[in-house]
Amino acid sequence: MEKKKIVEIKNISMTYHTLDGETKAIKDINLNINKGEIVSLVGPSGCGKSTLLSIIAGLIEPTKGEILIKEKKIKGPNKEVGYMFQRDHLFEWRTIIENVLIGLEIQGRVNEKQYKNAENLLDIYGLSEFKESFPRQLSGGMRQRVALIRTLIVEPDLLLLDEPFSALDYQTRLAIADEIGIILKKEGKTALMVTHDISEAISVSDRVVVLSKRPATIKDIIPINLTCPGGVRTPMKCREAPEFRYYFNQIWKELDIHV
Repeated sequence: MEKKKIVEIKNISMTYHTLDGETKAIKDINLNINKGEIVSLVGPSGCGKSTLLSIIAGLIEPTKGEILIKEKKIKGPNKEVGYMFQRDHLFEWRTIIENVLIGLEIQGRVNEKQYKNAENLLDIYGLSEFKESFPRQLSGGMRQRVALIRTLIVEPDLLLLDEPFSALDYQTRLAIADEIGIILKKEGKTALMVTHDISEAISVSDRVVVLSKRPATIKDIIPINLTCPGGVRTPMKCREAPEFRYYFNQIWKELDIHV
């Protein structure tokens, strides 16, 4: 059965013009992302990963190439794409449920049914007792869960995750990456995630795309097939898979990191 393409990235290049001249950030990126697939982007710092996400989100226009989502060309910000940033960007003066509903408010889609849906999602993901609390009363991991629910509730066709766990301490990062990986698979969401963490990329993703140093080109696309203990694929369990170390070493060599 042929996989259904949600995203088509076609010949994307990006050059920034500054007072010091031209800076080439991305060069000839081609990539398709299928429905329900989680793809991670890894590459050297400053290689253009976040720039590529911004182009896909319609926040900046590429110098060359085009992005298609469900066969429609992206010409600017649109409701087909949900963006989750490094920091949660919750509004401190709004309650948790008000933060969850803000995207729907902007779209003019808040009604009783959507309010009940927001309550249900908060309940499913262990936050129902905090719905009238304020962000400052939540831990960093709980705040990231709220940020994800806020992104999911507008039902985007594609989720863009820009290092969504990097602001958390290591232990919380592992737990939240596990939770969010499970949520994305349970909801059948299509996602593209930028991360510097090779282990995180392997454990969460169906494929890992390795980018070169700037200007970023695709060095390799690695399908991830893990034999997870107990046959249950969660990000945490995937780290115990016998193939995990092989993928880690392969990606490490592709990145050509010198320490």
